[in-house]
Amino acid sequence: WIAAVEGRDIHLLPQVVVQDVDSVWIGVGSGDWMVGFDALEQAMRGQNAALDEIHIQVSDELIHVSAQGDLAWATNQWVFNGSMGGQPLSMNLRCTWILEKRQGRWVIVHFHKSAGIAM
Repeated sequence: WIAAVEGRDIHLLPQVVVQDVDSVWIGVGSGDWMVGFDALEQAMRGQNAALDEIHIQVSDELIHVSAQGDLAWATNQWVFNGSMGGQPLSMNLRCTWILEKRQGRWVIVHFHKSAGIAM
């Protein structure tokens, strides 16, 4: 996932993300509720067009695998850096991932990213 985002390589997505038409992907933006692989791909194309110099720093990663070995969930934190219109951009994100083992390989079946707000 990170290689696809940092490298702005949309062609890597099908290798790591399930292509089900009913999958739901939740990003950090208010309109980032995407249903199906096509919606995710379209959003990634828009992100690639808008952002440059993307770098993601991952921390606090925890990965859990089900007893059956075919389902996993992970949490981590990102510092997402890039630039938009020549201006630097930095976001601290909290991420949740759900993966399923399909045909002998792990694929992302759901993710959620959010930015914490001060309360």
